[in-house]
Amino acid sequence: MVMKQLISYVAIGVVASYSLPAHANAQLALDKGCYSCHGSPPKKNVPAFEQIAEDYARYRNMPSAEAELAEKLRQGHLFGGVRAHQRLSEETARALVRWLISGGH
Repeated sequence: MVMKQLISYVAIGVVASYSLPAHANAQLALDKGCYSCHGSPPKKNVPAFEQIAEDYARYRNMPSAEAELAEKLRQGHLFGGVRAHQRLSEETARALVRWLISGGH
Protein backbone atom coordinates (compact mmCIF):
# COMPACT_ATOMS: atom_id res chain seq x y z
CA MET A 1 0.00 0.00 0.00
CA VAL A 2 2.76 2.45 0.93
CA MET A 3 4.60 1.64 -2.30
CA LYS A 4 1.47 2.37 -4.37
CA GLN A 5 1.06 5.74 -2.64
CA LEU A 6 4.72 6.57 -3.24
CA ILE A 7 4.41 5.69 -6.92
CA SER A 8 1.26 7.82 -7.15
CA TYR A 9 3.00 10.82 -5.59
CA VAL A 10 5.97 10.46 -7.92
CA ALA A 11 3.67 10.21 -10.95
CA ILE A 12 1.75 13.31 -9.86
CA GLY A 13 5.02 15.18 -9.39
CA VAL A 14 6.25 14.22 -12.85
CA VAL A 15 2.98 15.29 -14.49
CA ALA A 16 2.95 18.56 -12.56
CA SER A 17 6.53 19.34 -13.53
CA TYR A 18 5.65 19.01 -17.21
CA SER A 19 2.51 21.14 -16.99
CA LEU A 20 3.91 23.96 -14.85
CA PRO A 21 6.05 25.67 -17.51
CA ALA A 22 3.12 25.96 -19.92
CA HIS A 23 0.85 27.23 -17.16
CA ALA A 24 3.54 29.65 -16.03
CA ASN A 25 3.74 31.11 -19.53
CA ALA A 26 -0.03 31.42 -19.82
CA GLN A 27 0.15 33.28 -16.53
CA LEU A 28 2.97 35.40 -17.92
CA ALA A 29 0.82 36.29 -20.93
CA LEU A 30 -1.99 37.22 -18.56
CA ASP A 31 0.35 39.29 -16.37
CA LYS A 32 1.70 41.17 -19.39
CA GLY A 33 -1.80 41.96 -20.68
CA CYS A 34 -1.44 39.87 -23.82
CA TYR A 35 -4.92 38.39 -23.46
CA SER A 36 -6.53 41.81 -23.85
CA CYS A 37 -5.66 41.62 -27.55
CA HIS A 38 -4.93 37.93 -28.21
CA GLY A 39 -7.63 36.36 -26.00
CA SER A 40 -10.94 34.86 -27.05
CA PRO A 41 -12.34 36.61 -28.87
CA PRO A 42 -9.29 38.53 -30.04
CA LYS A 43 -9.39 42.20 -30.93
CA LYS A 44 -10.16 43.07 -34.54
CA ASN A 45 -7.39 41.98 -36.94
CA VAL A 46 -5.36 40.40 -34.13
CA PRO A 47 -4.64 36.65 -34.06
CA ALA A 48 -5.77 34.73 -30.99
CA PHE A 49 -3.17 32.71 -29.11
CA GLU A 50 -4.65 29.52 -30.53
CA GLN A 51 -3.98 30.74 -34.07
CA ILE A 52 -0.45 31.91 -33.24
CA ALA A 53 0.34 28.56 -31.59
CA GLU A 54 -1.01 26.74 -34.63
CA ASP A 55 1.18 28.88 -36.91
CA TYR A 56 4.25 28.46 -34.68
CA ALA A 57 3.91 24.66 -34.54
CA ARG A 58 6.19 24.45 -37.57
CA TYR A 59 9.08 25.77 -35.41
CA ARG A 60 8.93 22.97 -32.80
CA ASN A 61 12.08 21.19 -33.95
CA MET A 62 14.04 24.29 -34.83
CA PRO A 63 16.23 25.30 -31.85
CA SER A 64 17.16 28.72 -33.24
CA ALA A 65 13.55 29.72 -33.95
CA GLU A 66 12.74 30.72 -30.37
CA ALA A 67 15.44 33.39 -30.18
CA GLU A 68 14.80 34.64 -33.71
CA LEU A 69 11.04 34.97 -33.25
CA ALA A 70 11.43 36.60 -29.84
CA GLU A 71 13.78 39.21 -31.27
CA LYS A 72 11.46 39.88 -34.22
CA LEU A 73 8.59 40.26 -31.78
CA ARG A 74 10.51 42.80 -29.68
CA GLN A 75 11.73 44.74 -32.72
CA GLY A 76 8.23 45.08 -34.08
CA HIS A 77 8.71 42.85 -37.12
CA LEU A 78 5.85 40.58 -36.08
CA PHE A 79 2.29 41.85 -36.02
CA GLY A 80 3.17 45.34 -37.21
CA GLY A 81 5.17 47.02 -34.46
CA VAL A 82 3.03 46.79 -31.33
CA ARG A 83 4.44 48.89 -28.48
CA ALA A 84 3.54 46.28 -25.88
CA HIS A 85 5.67 43.77 -27.81
CA GLN A 86 8.57 46.18 -27.99
CA ARG A 87 8.48 46.71 -24.20
CA LEU A 88 8.98 42.99 -23.49
CA SER A 89 12.33 41.95 -22.08
CA GLU A 90 14.29 39.44 -24.11
CA GLU A 91 13.65 36.79 -21.46
CA THR A 92 9.90 37.44 -21.40
CA ALA A 93 9.62 37.46 -25.18
CA ARG A 94 11.50 34.14 -25.37
CA ALA A 95 9.29 32.58 -22.70
CA LEU A 96 6.14 33.64 -24.54
CA VAL A 97 7.45 32.43 -27.91
CA ARG A 98 8.56 29.13 -26.32
CA TRP A 99 5.07 28.71 -24.87
CA LEU A 100 3.46 29.38 -28.24
CA ILE A 101 5.82 27.06 -30.13
CA SER A 102 4.97 24.30 -27.65
CA GLY A 103 1.28 24.72 -28.34
CA GLY A 104 0.22 27.58 -26.08
CA HIS A 105 -1.65 25.35 -23.64
